[in-house]
Amino acid sequence: MQYEEFRKAGHNLIDYITDYLQQSQNKPLFNNVEPSFLNELFDESIPNHPQSLDAIQKILEQKLLPYCTNVNHPGYMGLITPSPNPAGILGDLLAAALNQNLGAYTIGPSATAMELRVIRWLNDLIGYDEKAGGNLTSGGMMANFIGLKLARDFTTGDVAQHEGIQGKWAVYVSEERHVSIDKSVDAIGLGRNALRALPTDDKFQLKINALEETIAKDKRDSIKPLCIIGLAGTTNLGAVDDLEALHQIAVREKCWFHVDAAYGGGMLLSEKNKNLLKGLHLADSVTIDPHKWFYAPLDCGAVLVKDHDQLTRSFGIQHAYLTDRSNNERYQFYVHGFEQSKRFRSLKVWMSFQHYGKDKIGEWVDDNVAQAMHLHNLACNSKDFESATQPMMSAICIRYKNENLSNEELTKLHRDVAARIEKEGQFWFATTELKGKTWFRINPVNINTTIETMDKLFATLQEYCGEFLILK
Repeated sequence: MQYEEFRKAGHNLIDYITDYLQQSQNKPLFNNVEPSFLNELFDESIPNHPQSLDAIQKILEQKLLPYCTNVNHPGYMGLITPSPNPAGILGDLLAAALNQNLGAYTIGPSATAMELRVIRWLNDLIGYDEKAGGNLTSGGMMANFIGLKLARDFTTGDVAQHEGIQGKWAVYVSEERHVSIDKSVDAIGLGRNALRALPTDDKFQLKINALEETIAKDKRDSIKPLCIIGLAGTTNLGAVDDLEALHQIAVREKCWFHVDAAYGGGMLLSEKNKNLLKGLHLADSVTIDPHKWFYAPLDCGAVLVKDHDQLTRSFGIQHAYLTDRSNNERYQFYVHGFEQSKRFRSLKVWMSFQHYGKDKIGEWVDDNVAQAMHLHNLACNSKDFESATQPMMSAICIRYKNENLSNEELTKLHRDVAARIEKEGQFWFATTELKGKTWFRINPVNINTTIETMDKLFATLQEYCGEFLILK
């Protein structure tokens, strides 16, 4: 290993990354390149002729970097992938160099201690006591999967993980759930037909009466409640279910209560909106993604569990070759979680809190909420646009309205305008469906976005939607 070459190349790469972050607003957000072009660009046999690290960086600057989505651009407001904070970026670089495997204590003693501390911080934010625990995961998909497995095991008296599912069970959630819930119900062996996707009210919160009626019907059909899932920050609109009411029903039915706050968990850092997640501490388990609204680089999700012992009951298997008999105080993540090989995810979160502080990160969250509210007001004050509902977080859905256009024509308008804006590379957002209508789904979780960004976006939407009518 040529360490001096590594040192020089590392400095060059950090300089490049610094320039990239500083100049992100001047670079295109999205390069509308065809997949066939990219596939051809990387079409080569496995290399067998060594090149210098400097030469490799030049190749990356030509082939990779121009065609990456620029999530640091202030106009990026699409899927909930944040602009990563610089301290977190450095944390991930160091984690790669140390290459600690937190599955077993002996492959990362101090890293294990740091991971446990970051998990404790997240539990403190929720309001869990010292009995709580958890795992950092790849993201909300794995966190929700673990939450549903814990639900399956707890509700069946810790039998299902040994004997499989016995009898008929159901899981209850709002129609606004994330697709990870469907996949998780499938993965724990219930089958997707066991999921009850329930209607929402005009604020896109789960209707409690619909939940009660569905549970009663299932029980008449000898189908038992396995888990009730509350949403604390829906993907489309940041809606928050009545968590206290859902908890009461779960207690009555003796089933697990899981809350998906993968996106909405960032509100726990907010000073202006800190009471929005009222009742979150009542959940048996909670999903939070620091790589969403904590602005940490991918990947870092989290499942937090009120009773740590349930993790052990659900996952506790120790093979002889992995058993560490030297010290019972050594925490073995593999005994209390799903992953055997476990990357050092907590370092970037730890460094983020250490460098910026909780309150500063909370200010970024509140700025994003204010930006969504500003766009909501612009839409409400326009005769040509409407907002689905007043945003509770930074997610907002607005749509162009015109009585002379059919629903099919309006759907085409929204998709065509979003595609045109994506192609131009100054803004990026998605379209979605809500209660039979197509909407622009806009969601800043971006440190670099400003109120002026929202003004420019709305002006662009007004112009392009108007031009669509002329072309029609």
